[in-house]
Amino acid sequence: MNQRPTFHEGVLLCLTRDARYPREAYALVRDALDHAQKRLAARDKRRAVGHLNGPEILDGFRDLALTQFGPMARLVLDTWGLRSTLDVGHIVFNLIDAEVFSKSDEDRLSDFDNVFDFDEAFDAPFRPAPEGSHPPAPSATRPL
Repeated sequence: MNQRPTFHEGVLLCLTRDARYPREAYALVRDALDHAQKRLAARDKRRAVGHLNGPEILDGFRDLALTQFGPMARLVLDTWGLRSTLDVGHIVFNLIDAEVFSKSDEDRLSDFDNVFDFDEAFDAPFRPAPEGSHPPAPSATRPL
């Protein structure tokens, strides 16, 4: 009987095969997959969430990175070698090759290519408002 490796064992194998990403990046991608599954299940109670496609994993990845790291997300991701959605795909497929994650016949690495721009996803939400724009005025009926 062939038993799947633990996540830790799989990551060690990935690190020996592909040294581009540290173990923290693998852990974040695993957590993002779990996060995405929970978010999808919460949105649609009737949907049995099992297998996720690339964009669904990336949606969870973006949300989790912003939640965990806030304005430091881009710096943390960059430090871990995660500079594009394709980098996330490489980690997912490394984990598939190590038999930690599974894939369907339709899954492709290209599903992760250019899904969103890291600058827009992780920097833009924290940029100051353009000069001349003002935050909404407080409501006249609401006390200050």
